[in-house]
Amino acid sequence: MSIRMGRFLSFLATSTLVVALQTNCALADLVTQWNFNGTTAGTTTPSTGSGTASLVGGTTATFASGAANGGSSDPALGSPPNFAWNSTAYPAQGIGEKTAGVQFNVSTAGFNSVIVNWDTRSSNTSARHQQFQYSTNGTTFTDFGALFENTAGDTWFSNRSIDLTSISAVNNNPDFAFRMVSAFDPANPGNYVSSGLGTTAAYAGGTLRFDMVSVNATAVPEPTSMVLLGTVGVVGFAVRRRWKNAAK
Repeated sequence: MSIRMGRFLSFLATSTLVVALQTNCALADLVTQWNFNGTTAGTTTPSTGSGTASLVGGTTATFASGAANGGSSDPALGSPPNFAWNSTAYPAQGIGEKTAGVQFNVSTAGFNSVIVNWDTRSSNTSARHQQFQYSTNGTTFTDFGALFENTAGDTWFSNRSIDLTSISAVNNNPDFAFRMVSAFDPANPGNYVSSGLGTTAAYAGGTLRFDMVSVNATAVPEPTSMVLLGTVGVVGFAVRRRWKNAAK
């Protein structure tokens, strides 16, 4: 192998490494997560990243077991204390649709292609349907996606997901926020139905428990990385062309 060929292959290897690093930057990152596990009690402080969790529409909350009834997807499930956020005091039958639930504010500055995941558990008399809503200013919320349905009481529904990659306004946005709020049954307009029995008569507020609320997104490449990648590509092409001409 000629010295010139060796140099070219060495350069090619370096270029490949840079491209690989650039590609890895496009992988989704865990921006913020709430597992609600405190040292001795539950907490709304994020377990990863930063953000705020709050209650909306008059709901109240306590911390309850994340391991009950089969448990959430929390990997700390068998290592107490393990907690989930247990919300209650939802609106009475026939009023306040899509106004009450839980809210999370997370800055997506420096990120795009946002995906939200969470686990939820309904009591028998909780609202069977929930609506996901997002906000680009932290105050005005828009429904997104179909209603989620909890088809059984005292049961965990894990790894629910909302893909917001089609909503460019939530990218690189310090004011991004989202909610999960109770909703009427589409088959019974104007009425909530219960998770456990699926009837309006059984609805009595109930509790909705949340765990492993996560925001995943793709880090936006730094401008210097993009310039470096472009420079490597141009120089690599020039070196390869020069080597081919010299080999003739």
